[in-house]
Parts: sequence; C-alpha cells; structure tokens
Amino acid sequence: MKANRFVPTVLLLLSAPVFQLSAQQAETDGKQFEELKAEAEAGDADSEYQLGFRYYDGEGVPKDFSKAVRWFRKAAGQSNAHAQYYLGSCYANGEGVAKNKVEAVKWYRKAAEQSNVQAETALGYCYATGQGVAKEHTEAAKWYRKAAEQNFAQAELNLGNCYANGQGVAKDDAEAVKWYRKAAEQDFAQAQISLALSYALGQGVAKDYVESYKWTLLAASQGDKDAKETMTILENNMSREQIAEGQKVARNFKPRLAPSAEPDTSSTGIAQTRPQSSGTGFFITEDGYLITNEHMAGSEAQVRLVTREGLISAKVVKVDPANDLALLKAEGKFAALSVAASRTMKLGSTVATVGFPNIGLQGFAPKFARRKIGPLSGPQDDARYFQISVPVQPGNSGGALVDERGNVVGVLSAMLSMKAALATSGAFPQNVSYAVKSSFLLGFLESVPEIAAKLKEPNAKDMKFDDVVEQAKEATALVLVY
Repeated sequence: MKANRFVPTVLLLLSAPVFQLSAQQAETDGKQFEELKAEAEAGDADSEYQLGFRYYDGEGVPKDFSKAVRWFRKAAGQSNAHAQYYLGSCYANGEGVAKNKVEAVKWYRKAAEQSNVQAETALGYCYATGQGVAKEHTEAAKWYRKAAEQNFAQAELNLGNCYANGQGVAKDDAEAVKWYRKAAEQDFAQAQISLALSYALGQGVAKDYVESYKWTLLAASQGDKDAKETMTILENNMSREQIAEGQKVARNFKPRLAPSAEPDTSSTGIAQTRPQSSGTGFFITEDGYLITNEHMAGSEAQVRLVTREGLISAKVVKVDPANDLALLKAEGKFAALSVAASRTMKLGSTVATVGFPNIGLQGFAPKFARRKIGPLSGPQDDARYFQISVPVQPGNSGGALVDERGNVVGVLSAMLSMKAALATSGAFPQNVSYAVKSSFLLGFLESVPEIAAKLKEPNAKDMKFDDVVEQAKEATALVLVY
C-alpha cells in the first residue's frame, strides 16, 4: 500500500449552510437584509463584510460575485480580516473580478497578518505552489504553522504533509503524525485518511491495522474517496476480530473541540476533557485578574484560558449573577485594559469588540469588529445595559466593549441578548445585542478591595482604531469552561 501524501490542490472554503426558506422566513430575511444593507451603506465594516458574504454565498439574495467583491473591498479597506481573505479568494478564483494571483496574495497577506487562519493557510498554499508569489516551501510551512497553532484543521493537515515530504522543514514522520492527529481529532476527513495510512505503513507511529481501519472508516463516512479504496485494502489484510474492533472504536469516536494536551499539573487539577463551553474574557490588571460573564464561568466552574502565553488555569474569585459578571484570577503577567465609567457614551458612539466566536469554525484567533452604540438602555429600558448595533455570537460573550480611547465601557453578554429576545418576541435575536455598562462593572470591582489599586487609569486621548484593536487583542483571552 502506498501512502498518498500531498498538499491539497483545493483549499476548503468555509461557508454558511443554505436552507430552503418558507415564504414567511423569506420575508423576514428580506427585512434583515435591508437592515444589514443600511448598516453597510453607513460604513460599518462588519456589516459590509456580512453583506458581501450574502452575495458571495447566495444567502437570502441571488448569488452575485461582483456585488460580493464590491462589499468585500469596502470592508477590507477598513481592515476587516474576513473580508480581506474573501477578496483574496475572489481574485484567486476569478469570482466577480479578473483572476489575479498576485492580487490574491496581497489580500491573503493582509488578513494573515491579522491572524486569520483561512488566510494564513491560503498564503501558505500560494507559497507551496508558487501561485502569485515565488515558490518557497519554508514560507509555506511558516504560514501553515501559524494557522495550525490556532487549531485550524486544514493547516494542521498541510503542516503534517510538509513534515511527511520534508518540504520547508526537516522530514519527520513522527511530527507529521502529530499534526495529522490534531486535525483528524477535529473530524477532518483528509487528515483522518493520512493518519490511517501512517498507521497502516508504520510511518511515524507503530503499525496498527485496527487504528488505521478506525480512521479510514471515519474518513469514509464523510465520503472520502481515498478512504473507501484504503478500507478495501485493509480489510483484505485484517482478521474478522480486527475489523470488528476497528468498527467498535470508530463508533466510539467523539470529535474534539481542540487537540489533546499534556496532563494538567496546576493546582486546580482540571481534567483534560473537551470543554463544555467557551467564551471571551479580558484582563483588567497586569497580575492576572480577568473579567468574563457569570453565566459562563459561575462560582463552581473549572476554567482554563488560552492566552498569548499558552493554555493556563484560572480560578473564579467572585461572581455577580444579577449583572452577569465574573472575576477570575490567573497566575502570570499580562497586558491589561483600563476601565472607564460608561456615562460618557452616547447614542451612535463608536466602539470595538474583540472575541472568539464559533472557534470550531473560525479558529482560535481573536476576531474584532467596529460597532455603534444604539439605545442607552437594555431590554425593557433596563439602564444597566447598552444596546449595540449588530448580533453578538455566543463565543463573544464576556468580551470587552472598548471606546475610541481603548477603555472598557461595557461587557458583552450574548446570553442576555438571547434571553431578552425570547422573553419579548419568543424568537432568537437577529440584529440586536447588549453589553453590561462599565459603571456596573466598576461597582462590582469595588467589592473586591485588592483590585482597586491595581486598575489602570483610563486613557484620556483618542487612539487610532487599529491601535485600539491591537491593545484589546493583547488583553483578551479565550475562556474554556469544563
């Protein structure tokens, strides 16, 4: 049996599923589309990107690549990384614009420099194949690694292929298996068949037909053609007992949210299991005090943080269920955000958000957006909350809402948005979200005396938006709850 190790010739693009809509749903989506279009025409970068994606994917509107490119370009010009990636993809594939590989690389690079995992992988692929840039396998491996270290399965597979082929890195079958496994555990079929072949051939791992058969079955169940051929070859070399065992372990397979790690030796003693939920938090002191939502990290929660320093444990210090706030403590030294009183915020004030929405789909790099403050009160005129202009996905919950000076003026609460919408309309929220005002956060922190002296003084001068975002990114952490 020969190992079929290769760099995929087609990059897998992530897109939203398309559903058949009833007439009533279509009418509702039309209204949402007009609201989104109005926000895009007002210059909101995230709305420009979302509108472009609707045209790109044909979501609720006729597919129109030219219009998609127009809106992607507007958002890309405002440094929206998702838009930059899709604009690059349009140039690479000649969708809505003349095919231009050099221009594709330009936009991939802009997005990749903002840690967009799809762009990092696409840029690596361009270097690996010499499309739009001189072929350079070392650069390809570098960009694959950046995305792979954020647990992006396609990049993990490609980096594994680099090690298997000795392209851009020293040939190392064991290292190839390591990266194949990371992607395979996320249920990525191409990686599963690569891992299966490694087990069948004993390359980088001890030969094991049962384990090979398990991964082959999992890949075949997703329609992988190579897997179906490999499955037949394996069955001809296995006993009935081995086949039965392979089928059993395949049935028991559960995809991981993130790859497994070494056993935890921290004092909290959190078991290495798949997290039950994830969200966002931000540091408010340099010695590791962090804020997130109480609904996610309650007093009994076991929590880990993914920071620039790696995966670390955190303990819950205090919670405020009434305002959906939780104070956590991690050991180490971190970049921290200043917290300012929210009373200076006005209707239409510009704010930024940084968070980790849909990490299984979008990867583990923080995502940011520029937004507008809407009404200065929450559901049923609750004065504790701001309403902001676009939806907050659950993974953003607990993230900071920062003003143009880089000060925290609110804490995002996706849970509040869902509860409010369900209570008032019986439906999930569409174009509305809420944030707890920072004045209530400051009141909560006053109940923890040791915090007050450690808080940074609020910034008094406006900053460039890019600087605001970068500062917020430095202080933001992914919160994993077990």
